[in-house]
Amino acid sequence: MLAPARALAVTMGEPSGIGPEITLMAWAERLKRDLPVFYVIADPELLETRAKQIGLKVKIKVCTPEDAHIVFHDALPVVPLSKSVNAVAGVPSSANAQMVLESIRTSVEHVRDGLACAVATNPIAKEVLYQAGFEHPGHTEYLGALSEMFGKGAQQPIMLLAGPDLMTVPVTLHIPLIKIWDVLSPQLIIDTARIVDRDLKRRFRLERPRIAVAGLNPHAGENGTMGTEDLEIIVPALDKLRDEGVDVRGPLPADTLFHESARETYDVVLAMYHDQALIPVKTLAFDDTVNVTLGLPFVRTSPDHGTAFGLAGHGTARPDSLSAAMRLAVALSEPELV
Repeated sequence: MLAPARALAVTMGEPSGIGPEITLMAWAERLKRDLPVFYVIADPELLETRAKQIGLKVKIKVCTPEDAHIVFHDALPVVPLSKSVNAVAGVPSSANAQMVLESIRTSVEHVRDGLACAVATNPIAKEVLYQAGFEHPGHTEYLGALSEMFGKGAQQPIMLLAGPDLMTVPVTLHIPLIKIWDVLSPQLIIDTARIVDRDLKRRFRLERPRIAVAGLNPHAGENGTMGTEDLEIIVPALDKLRDEGVDVRGPLPADTLFHESARETYDVVLAMYHDQALIPVKTLAFDDTVNVTLGLPFVRTSPDHGTAFGLAGHGTARPDSLSAAMRLAVALSEPELV
């Protein structure tokens, strides 16, 4: 992979989780993994401590985003946070919440200011942030709010799970299953599909994305005999989208939508809720799947896994998904380089 004109900004993530060490591991294997030039926004001392803890020899150098290209080949470039982070691997603390958020916010500012080409985020622990007063449902929604700094108001963020053999999008995100009925609507499906269609053309360079839409009920409601929501909510949305020229089909039974021959008939699946989208893509390629946020005025990717507190500090975590997220972030932001 050629070097992008600007380096990739990587966030610290939850400092007590595996984010710091998989970032260190990724840089240590940067040539083997064909990684783009990146820098991490974090506490340098945290990274040095974690590297020693897992027995990894990584040189760390504080620098600016502009100097990351110079530093990257000999040391892990680090743009320091405004305060130090006191974190114990595997033991999360809400005392670090503001620095977690500062890392994310700074990465977006760097893209806005032309200092970074895109953002790759390490996993965060939402429950830890909630203890410190975090008001957003999740990482994705927070990034949607941060998009206001680009001057066009907050954007609707869409979660795309991109694996080697399957891409899925959950129409509803981080809400309890019982509340789906209060949130899911024809307009939400229409808005989601429009963004997916636009960004698959713009970012993934698909001329005419083929969008399969999963039904909500078993057998997609079986013509109303197993629930009327598919007929009342999904069908009108798809009719409207077809009138606009979007290539959608469905609602389709979710239990027959993800096998090999079915996957050959579409580019992406719109699922009605979180697990309907995430279970199949993670089952097929847990270590290689990337979370991509569509609908934003900047490119953001992340690993498809969480903080893994039980693995933190042991050196057994794998940087595969983070590495894939880094490569894809650059490919989507500066496609001429890939």
